[in-house]
Amino acid sequence: MNLTINSVKSAPTVKILCWYINTTNKIQIARITNIQNWYFERTVFPGERLLFEAQPQAELEVSRSTESGAIVCERIVCDRLEVEEVSTVD
Repeated sequence: MNLTINSVKSAPTVKILCWYINTTNKIQIARITNIQNWYFERTVFPGERLLFEAQPQAELEVSRSTESGAIVCERIVCDRLEVEEVSTVD
């Protein structure tokens, strides 16, 4: 008897290294919601730097509350948050 396993090969997922800084004096919630089967949600404190991996087309959704109690939400495409490697010459 032969045992055959068929697997579906999907295209490799490209990930980039991204960063975000909370420049406000309020706690923010950062999440990625537009990528299927992907969960990313973090609390970002004032002045905190967030380093994370994501797909280039992912959108980082950053929410914070205002003094009036309203919720402000900003969306940033992760390819704009990509960490750029800088080479130094000695």
